[in-house]
Amino acid sequence: MLLARILVALTGFSRQNAVAVFLGTFLLAGLGLTYTARHLGVSTDTDAMFAASLDWRQRQMALAKDFPQFQDLLVAVIDGKSPETVETTAATLTAALAGNPAIRGVTRPDADPYLTRNGLLFLDKSQLATLLDQTIDAQPFLGQLVADPSARGLFAALALLGMGITRGEAGAIAAFVPALQAFHTAMAGALAGKPEPLSWTQLLGGKLSELGGPYRFVLIQPKLDFGALEPGGAGTAAVRAAIAGLETVRKGEARVRLTGSVPLADEEFATVAEGAVEGMLISIALITLWLFLAVRSWRLIIPILLTLGVGLAFTLTFAAAAIGTLNLVSVGFGILFVGIAVDFGIQFAVRYREARLDFPDPRQAMGAVTARAGGQILIAAATTAAGFLAFVPTDFAGVAELGLIAGFGMLIAFACTLGFLPAAITLFRPRPEAAEVGYRWGARADTALVLGRWPVLACFAALAAAGIALVPNLRFDADPLNTKNPDTEAMRTLRDLIKSPLSNPYSIDIMAPNADAASALADKLRGLPLVAQVITLDSLVPEDQQAKLALIADAAGVLSPSLAPRSAAAPVTAADIRLAAQTALGPLDEAVTKLPSGHPVATIAGDLRAMFTAPDEALLATNSVLTRHLPAMLTQLRNALAATPVARADIPPSLARDWMTPDGRVRVQVIARESARDSAGLRAFTAGVRAVAPEAGGTAITITATADTIITAFRNATTWAFGSITILLAIAVRRPLDVGLVLLPLLLSALLTVLAIVAIGMKLNFANIIALPLLLGVGVSFNIYFVLNWRAGERHLLGSATARAVLFSALTTGSAFGSLAASRHPGTASMGLLLLISLGCTLLVSLVFLPALLGRRPKREE
Repeated sequence: MLLARILVALTGFSRQNAVAVFLGTFLLAGLGLTYTARHLGVSTDTDAMFAASLDWRQRQMALAKDFPQFQDLLVAVIDGKSPETVETTAATLTAALAGNPAIRGVTRPDADPYLTRNGLLFLDKSQLATLLDQTIDAQPFLGQLVADPSARGLFAALALLGMGITRGEAGAIAAFVPALQAFHTAMAGALAGKPEPLSWTQLLGGKLSELGGPYRFVLIQPKLDFGALEPGGAGTAAVRAAIAGLETVRKGEARVRLTGSVPLADEEFATVAEGAVEGMLISIALITLWLFLAVRSWRLIIPILLTLGVGLAFTLTFAAAAIGTLNLVSVGFGILFVGIAVDFGIQFAVRYREARLDFPDPRQAMGAVTARAGGQILIAAATTAAGFLAFVPTDFAGVAELGLIAGFGMLIAFACTLGFLPAAITLFRPRPEAAEVGYRWGARADTALVLGRWPVLACFAALAAAGIALVPNLRFDADPLNTKNPDTEAMRTLRDLIKSPLSNPYSIDIMAPNADAASALADKLRGLPLVAQVITLDSLVPEDQQAKLALIADAAGVLSPSLAPRSAAAPVTAADIRLAAQTALGPLDEAVTKLPSGHPVATIAGDLRAMFTAPDEALLATNSVLTRHLPAMLTQLRNALAATPVARADIPPSLARDWMTPDGRVRVQVIARESARDSAGLRAFTAGVRAVAPEAGGTAITITATADTIITAFRNATTWAFGSITILLAIAVRRPLDVGLVLLPLLLSALLTVLAIVAIGMKLNFANIIALPLLLGVGVSFNIYFVLNWRAGERHLLGSATARAVLFSALTTGSAFGSLAASRHPGTASMGLLLLISLGCTLLVSLVFLPALLGRRPKREE
């Protein structure tokens, strides 16, 4: 055949010019790696792994353009022991980052003065009435504290409370029991050397203080260095340094954690890279072990490894020239290349060992093995490349890039196997073989499979039927968060935020032409069953203001005289506190006799008594914990009671810009209920919203659309891979029966893979789904070797050198895939695991089913 003669001529040229080919190849590989180092980068942007022409990507990019302040964010999530501590920490961190050269911008949307000034108006009317009633009940305390905002003033207020109880007003203090208990807790902690500042927000607001959730957020846009492996690394380091300098953090009063797109991307790349070098070294060590067992000579092992090395170098150069940037999926092509391309080298080397038995002359042996195996390796490389390249036309750009790189990598690997490996073998001069290369037990296994072929075939038929039945049970997990390392700080923090309905990231964004249209759309969306909340520009304008302002005005009329600022009281001293405690103790002791046992007044009396002998430091610490947050609360209360009507025009531009574009379009954000956070619920939620607003975008839309895009890409790639492999086989082997004998085991391997992953509960995701079409390319190689050998008259398939090569090829490939499966990155690990499962099913079918299927057929002539 012409092809065989061409391949024989190629290996002959390589062997005859071994030194020139060897050195020239390494020179070209070195130049290629130099080019690669300058032109190949890595992107951790998962959104960029999908074609920009997709409708949902267009909407996603339009939203990013309209609201750039929400892009490339590093979010500091702050929680702590009290609302005041959290607020102080957020404000201090914001101030510390202002002007930092590593930071482009820092904002706190939830701390805008407009929101704090009009905070009471955003409460429900019944909630507002309850809060104002509680505040009016506390008027005696507040009046005394305004005059003297210290422990001295508080103890004077407690003395007045004791006098009221003595006069028979014990029933009136029921509303003060929680506050009294809080006073006792704060004083007892300070006296015991464990000071915890008293929260006046919780004291006056009660459960209403929890309406805003436990977290405060600082939104940070760091300067990104896309030339670095972690573009946000410098900005993140600057933020962490600022956090370390916060007093509330050092004292353990507050906690600041980082999440957002920047740390998520940086941590994901770090997770993917973590252990990559160690994994590659372990993989190479295992591959070397299998190669030794397969070819039994370092004189063949080193040429195979060198062939892999130069092939990988050339493939990297191709990736740099054709793509320029690897993504979180395509970055794994190196291990895939090593795992798959090693098959070609093993097949050639093992067959070369076998040929040396018949042809002691290395030149004749090289020609013979090329004539027989060269075409088979070419078909295997072409079909494997087809499995990869089938993804190139799809909209799943991340895997399309991997398919392009790895597909051409398979062709490069073939060229290196027949162009470079013969030269390397010639230079290393392996010794002639003295015994058969195949396994003796393989011949016995062939006989056993032929004798028991019907039970074997029936068993595989049953497994195939089960696989077909389970195909509808395949599940796809479209949430990209589930492919990230859950143990990183950014992911743990994000998971905590997801649990809170106030910070649920699964939302939908819709752009309305103006504010009135946005309000009308919001009213329609609020009626959907899976919608928890709809937020738009008008959500910043409180509802039912007239009634609420009337309630506030009534409360202000009662409280304003007590809250009016006074001249500053004299600085408090330890002696003042001790004297105030002694003065308050008398009225409280009298009050205790009129109260039930264990009442908080009794415990407070005990605290005051303890102050008589407490050191000055403890008394000053008590003053601090009782009043640290008091002045800010009094100021906030005065401002809140001065609320006036507000309208859309009163929303400050800095706050309105988060909801309205400069040309007047308004964003409508739809938040899902908790029941809509799994895959099925999220799909129902997005379908309901899109029925009202077809042009919706946002996180929830992106997740569901991503799933549809990936599933469509998988379906199309599988179809194209199977079709192209069939065409290649038809051209190569030219006999429909032989084409069917190659494809039937391939389909069976796919069904066994489905059966296995459904049985273990494994879900497909955007990282591992490539394994299934890849199975068509990888699996067809083993079948081609056996079917073409069978067609050439080989009777004992398992006893042949081909079977030995297939077995160790599978072991080496499995070692490479195993390094992926051991990754700490869940997406990469799931891809490695699925590849291992597919490889195991392929090997089982090739070494058991195929010999049984072919065993009954008579020997055929060419």
